[in-house]
Amino acid sequence: MRSILASVAIAGFLAAAAQPALAEGCLKGAAVGGVAGHVAGDHAVAGGAAGCAIGHHEAKKKDKEKAAAAQGASAPK
Repeated sequence: MRSILASVAIAGFLAAAAQPALAEGCLKGAAVGGVAGHVAGDHAVAGGAAGCAIGHHEAKKKDKEKAAAAQGASAPK
């Protein structure tokens, strides 16, 4: 039973890892969150998931600020 569960878990992980990562900031945030979660007491997976979400949010916020700055710079005065 344990080997079946491990096989299913590994197959699920490989299927998820095979998809392209389109989320900007996710990898960097997940790495930082995973390390912080590990240091906080074996919560690396939860820290990685939270770091991915936060990193993606910050990257989108940065992209919006860039777009707004470009829009303002190109607008006629």
